[in-house]
Amino acid sequence: MEFIDYYKILGVPKNATVAEIKKAYRKLARKHHPDLNPNDKEAEQKFKAVNEANEVLSHPENRKKYDEYGKDWKHADQFEQQKRQQQSQGQYGRQGSGGFEGYSDQDFSGGDFSDFFESMFGGRASSGRTSGGRGRTAAYRGQDFNAELKLNLKDVFETHKQVLTVNGKNIRLTIPAGVENGQVIKITGKGGEGINGGPNGDLLIQFTIANDPNFKRDGPNLYSTEAINLYTALLGGDVTVKAFNGKVKLKVKPETQNGTKVKLKGKGFPVYKKEGKFGDLYITYEVKMPTNLSPKEKELFNELKNLNS
Repeated sequence: MEFIDYYKILGVPKNATVAEIKKAYRKLARKHHPDLNPNDKEAEQKFKAVNEANEVLSHPENRKKYDEYGKDWKHADQFEQQKRQQQSQGQYGRQGSGGFEGYSDQDFSGGDFSDFFESMFGGRASSGRTSGGRGRTAAYRGQDFNAELKLNLKDVFETHKQVLTVNGKNIRLTIPAGVENGQVIKITGKGGEGINGGPNGDLLIQFTIANDPNFKRDGPNLYSTEAINLYTALLGGDVTVKAFNGKVKLKVKPETQNGTKVKLKGKGFPVYKKEGKFGDLYITYEVKMPTNLSPKEKELFNELKNLNS
């Protein structure tokens, strides 16, 4: 039987610590697990080899036996017992330099005891898992899934339900009002299935929210520009402006300057996960100058000019 180097299987040196062995095992077990590599015979074989290597190297006593007896470490106790019996009967040799039934101590230095144990115990050593719960494969949390959901700004103004397809499965989501662009929310347990009874992974959804042509969003606050004519800016008056969910009537103060900003409290965007609470809407007035003046209008503007000269 070919000698199997468990250290090589896990990719660790012979002086590796228990923590290093554990880390290497978890990484390889997840990589080659059959649930993550369906119908992949090579991955299945590697998974079995990784588990066998971990069974030996992660336990100090087993590892000590393996370092001394190689592949047939499971029969080390029987070998030692048989050797002691032979020693007590005077058949083992003198000063520990003799052989056991034709075998010298040097015959076992290579680490392959399979042929020896076959002759001693009448059968090859088993490489399967031990019973009674020993050697059981560790449970692992399932893989996290990542998804992107693209929405318009109006789509997240109100809480609503939506179906998202992830890895061929339809997942019904409740999207809270006020979700922001780039925000990631976690849906617990909707990722990959756990391994060996471990918990499922999570679904991480990142939101990409398109800009609105009429409003700029900054958290729960909205910003927009509203054009007013020169006469309203000078004399004051009423204007109807756009809010995100409708229209609002405002009074413009006389002599309003271009770039004046007004705040409409509570007319902004919903605050994330704070039902009934909204940010503010900030409106900047943009005074439009009149064009295509009639002769009369020009005359009147000249009179105004003269009055202020």
